Amino acid sequence: MAPDNRSIVRARDVMHKGIVSIDGMATAKEAASKMRSGKVSSLIVKKRHADDAWGIVAVHDFIKKVIIPGRSSSDVHVYEIMTKPIITVPADMDIRYVARMLYRAGIRRTAVEDGGELIGMIALSSLILENELF
Repeated sequence: MAPDNRSIVRARDVMHKGIVSIDGMATAKEAASKMRSGKVSSLIVKKRHADDAWGIVAVHDFIKKVIIPGRSSSDVHVYEIMTKPIITVPADMDIRYVARMLYRAGIRRTAVEDGGELIGMIALSSLILENELF
């Protein structure tokens, strides 16, 4: 078998740069507004203190935990519908391993971390739709 001469694509190469975040005490209505204005499908929920973990709230959380049960988005707080803690990947991780990890964990997106800071997001769908990986 001949060696593969392609260069390794890293998480930092395909991530969406920047993070759109929100406080867990914000309402679902505020979060949805922030998602619309930022044109994103998920928000990182800020840590409350240094020893805390990041959370994430995504479109499917609104559908499953607000819309279907018929709750008012003004009465629901982000901390009630978010997932916490989130899974992050190192910025230098090979994208093949990122895709495998997301698939096996059953999640659609992850934050990219570099030096303890979140620097971007990767969604499984964007690996195919927005990048020419193959």
